[in-house]
Amino acid sequence: MRVLQLWRYPVKSLGGERLKSVDVGSAGLVGDRTWGIYHPETDTVLTARRAPELLFASARLAETAPDSTSHVIITLPDGSEVASSDEGVDTALSSWLGREVSLKRPGTTSARYENPMDVENEADWVSWQGPDWSFHDSKASQISIVGTAALGEFDVRRFRTNVVVDGEGEDRLVGSSAMLGTARLEVMKQIDRCVMVTRPQPGLERDLGVLKQIIAERNNTLSVGALVAEPGLVAVGDSFGA
Repeated sequence: MRVLQLWRYPVKSLGGERLKSVDVGSAGLVGDRTWGIYHPETDTVLTARRAPELLFASARLAETAPDSTSHVIITLPDGSEVASSDEGVDTALSSWLGREVSLKRPGTTSARYENPMDVENEADWVSWQGPDWSFHDSKASQISIVGTAALGEFDVRRFRTNVVVDGEGEDRLVGSSAMLGTARLEVMKQIDRCVMVTRPQPGLERDLGVLKQIIAERNNTLSVGALVAEPGLVAVGDSFGA
């Protein structure tokens, strides 16, 4: 399988950036999910499951430090920008979201998330604790990979997947080692999908049928999650496989 697309999401649940190449660090793609918007009232990191409006903003690492996670720029839905280094970043985010929030790094706040078990009515919410290394949902996934055969006609942005590869075969790698460019991964799991894949975002409407189709055809999984065994570099055109 060959790498067709690379995606990094610097701030959890915000739109991300498409890359030609990226370093793979010990916690995943360098800069991926290295910031989160913390809501102290619920002691959770906000996601588009609870706050769908997050998907209408986007984030990128500063061009002056593309290999660093220390500076992120957020583009709000109105086109204005706010940077992590700005003194008023928390005020700007709170004003946009209509609730008190703050921009946080992993390890500086609780990494708790929420998800509704009743998708259509968005009820029966459950919460869980995420990993310490970044604002990923699962402790068994630092990088997510999907093949074009599984993705089909779905827009990859719905799934927040880091790597798109051609063809099929990613599911068969679960439980084994695989090379992604020069990095070695341990492919841990198939990734369960939730209400987030149904959310609207720029260019995409709300669509409950997406999740219903994945449940019916793929037992509610799409893409695989992996942990990094050996860091390296990956670029579009590199191979992925055992």
